[in-house]
Amino acid sequence: MYRPVLRHTLRLLHRSSRGVLLSNDFIKALKLFILLAAVGILAVVLLRDRTRPAPGVTSTGTRRQPIDFRLADLAGSRWQLSDRRGKVVLVNFWATWCPPCREETPGLVRLYRNYQPKGVVVVGISMDDDPHQAVPPFLREYKVPYPMLVPDSSFELAGDVQSLPTTLLIDRQGRVAKVYVGAVGEEEVEEELDVLLKESS
Repeated sequence: MYRPVLRHTLRLLHRSSRGVLLSNDFIKALKLFILLAAVGILAVVLLRDRTRPAPGVTSTGTRRQPIDFRLADLAGSRWQLSDRRGKVVLVNFWATWCPPCREETPGLVRLYRNYQPKGVVVVGISMDDDPHQAVPPFLREYKVPYPMLVPDSSFELAGDVQSLPTTLLIDRQGRVAKVYVGAVGEEEVEEELDVLLKESS
């Protein structure tokens, strides 16, 4: 599409290099070439955005039955997942001795502050041997505002966690929509939270 215009423009440039003043034809051709180039670039950008892979939450039809658990937080108050039905929940399994856990914590704090008003619940589950001793200094250092739960011997879900950190995204119906193993990418989680927030409860 651009080649005829480009050839014409180059001929005019060649003429101008031999001392011919820039003509109206040259100016019009140059403007047209720039316009066509801009349209081409815009088309490439739009096509690239359309072909980007969809966020990686599992489709609603393939999610397992709702899960539930009830644990105490560091203060001893009980926290139950099913009480948060209708909300999107991010559950983060972590430990204070885990470097990737420390690395991802500031991003989780930002996610909490940005998405809590939209109906997202963030909760941490400490896998430390002595969470009541180890976790409070960590929470103060990183200014963690979301609840921190302590697993007990009846918490079967902890047995499925093979690596730290592990993070679950749970949809409005209490089903696991995404599992992250390793430190989460803040932008990726934002995209997938946006998808889950658009789903009906």
